[in-house]
Amino acid sequence: MGSRLMRRRNVLTGVASLGLAALPRRRLAAASKPLRLGVLTDLTSLFQDITGPGSVLATQMAVADFGGHVGDRPIEVISGDYLQKADVGAAVAREWFDQQGVDAILDVSNSAVALSVNTLAREKNKVLLASGNITNRLTDDACSPNTVHWTNDAFALTNAPAKILLERGLDTWFFITMDVPSGADMERFATEQVVKHGGHVVGGVKHPLNLADFAALLLQAQVSKAKVIALCNGGSDVINAMKQAVEFGIPQGGQTLIAPAAYITEFHAIGPQIAQGTLVTDVFYWDRNEQSRAFAKRFGEGMKGHMPTEFHAGAYSATTHFLKAVAVLGDSADGKAVVAKMKEIPTDDPLFGAGSIRPDGLKMHPVYVFQVKTLAESKSEWDLYKQIDTIQASEAWRPMSEEHCSLLGKS
Repeated sequence: MGSRLMRRRNVLTGVASLGLAALPRRRLAAASKPLRLGVLTDLTSLFQDITGPGSVLATQMAVADFGGHVGDRPIEVISGDYLQKADVGAAVAREWFDQQGVDAILDVSNSAVALSVNTLAREKNKVLLASGNITNRLTDDACSPNTVHWTNDAFALTNAPAKILLERGLDTWFFITMDVPSGADMERFATEQVVKHGGHVVGGVKHPLNLADFAALLLQAQVSKAKVIALCNGGSDVINAMKQAVEFGIPQGGQTLIAPAAYITEFHAIGPQIAQGTLVTDVFYWDRNEQSRAFAKRFGEGMKGHMPTEFHAGAYSATTHFLKAVAVLGDSADGKAVVAKMKEIPTDDPLFGAGSIRPDGLKMHPVYVFQVKTLAESKSEWDLYKQIDTIQASEAWRPMSEEHCSLLGKS
């Protein structure tokens, strides 16, 4: 793929400061081989604001905070764009593993790309830290001893807001879903909640990524008379769909919009005047506590004032825990062993607090339900959420008993 697809960024190599002339030969050999992280992300398309350059920066911040080295090995960060294509993403990942000496790949915000890299990481015995993806398949039928699914997933995103809306009597639903695995996951889990609480799905349509015109799809949702229109998409797709829905008068006519996979950067682009009242499930909000605000301030200095999404926080958190595991092991060569050590060590960082990694590879932490503020409530450009509920980790995530992960001894 070459330089056209990859932007290499070396972080804090600091080789000169090691005093190489005085080091024994073994330490010289270790110092000459960097621990390399690859952020495979969307640098140019619909997910670039929720992951993209921000995920690269967050990974660099975690490396810097860790000290830039694991033992004598300098840590380097490189980045690449998968161009919304699974074959391109797999080719970049393969070149990184085979030629660039990459030990772990992070982010991977397209679910089809993530599933491809998941297979490749297992084949090469490397590590995938899926910090920017939401498909539940990574801890279900496609689970791997070389993969940790960090940050959030489709079950956690849809479970809480669907339950809240159904309890309010909003019991007929229509889905507008992006035609990718993560979109299908969101629709499936929301549908399960609707049926569980006696509601009905009255219709649904699917769309390709990067759709500009949602008029025909929104018209179908409008004429369905569904009380809830669920936008199971993300990035620029959810921004376009929500803005056009308001232009067509859909929420003004009494139908409720829900966007489970919309994040702070998208609500910033949509604006509280349009998005006000929307329920949001998130595991991180930049203004939630002192630690999140401190991280957001540093992050914003490198991102022209933009605040971090949960996926940026996830990249920081996943990188930190990966480096801790490598430091304990003293080596990164055996990806399966690194992931096993990551599961063994309790997780703890300033953005997610204390947590753990389940046997299926799912990172566990609390999930929060927010509501987008009204224009009157919002006091500044990024003051967009108010917290209305906390769901503890034991209740927030899909039970392992409902999964078909081979790591759990199931068929």
